Amino acid sequence: MKKLLFATFMFMAIGMFILSALPQEMAALPEIQLEKDIIQAISRAPHYGVFDSLSFKLDGNNVTLLGQAMLPITKDEAGKRVAKLTGVGKVTNNIVVLPLSHTDDIIRMRVYRSLFGTADLYRYALGPNPSIHIIVNKGHVTLEGIVSTAGDSRFAELGARKVSGVFSLTNHLQVEK
Repeated sequence: MKKLLFATFMFMAIGMFILSALPQEMAALPEIQLEKDIIQAISRAPHYGVFDSLSFKLDGNNVTLLGQAMLPITKDEAGKRVAKLTGVGKVTNNIVVLPLSHTDDIIRMRVYRSLFGTADLYRYALGPNPSIHIIVNKGHVTLEGIVSTAGDSRFAELGARKVSGVFSLTNHLQVEK
């Protein structure tokens, strides 16, 4: 019995020595897995949708949340979800909450209908996290996200430009590689 206890103790001591000798980066989650976890946490936030555009910057295990959200709860949810992830250190929430505006709400709905009411782009609105996001701030529209072709990007831009009340349009849509 004493030999078994001694062997167990020695095994644990050797294991602790080996683990303490590993660099800190090796013990933490790999950066790529952490990025995937953060993306998943943000995209599964219940209030995150087509009128929000969130991103992040990862510095070691510290996360800076970026982007724009239509609702304050979206900002809060994203911050809480990311902070709960294993391997995440400090979370800095720099998400900007867009100002309340009845006019912007009308523009959002008009741009949404213009883009996704066509047979060409409706597929980008499917699912809980659409691949095209429409950001409206004081009449200025920004399209964010990923589309399949350059033609789809141009078609989305043209659709948003024809909406009345839009002061300017910025197209940040990226074409899938």
